[in-house]
Amino acid sequence: MRGKDTLVRCESCGRTVPHSKAVVYERSISFSTETRTTQDVRFFERRKTYYCISCAKHRGIFEKLKRQAIERSKREYG
Repeated sequence: MRGKDTLVRCESCGRTVPHSKAVVYERSISFSTETRTTQDVRFFERRKTYYCISCAKHRGIFEKLKRQAIERSKREYG
């Protein structure tokens, strides 16, 4: 539907971009306690960040996404 696309904020510059035009970059963040015992708590989180086209191009997100896709295909097809 035209004009009904949700808007997201660019993580870098704060520009408002339609969701269909935004570049989605998913990164993993790990939190852990520094103790190396059995009570060591580790937490992994995958966070989606949205970038406008110009910021994604400037930060090299397209190359990172291409590299991730190649690694994913290698894992799937051996």
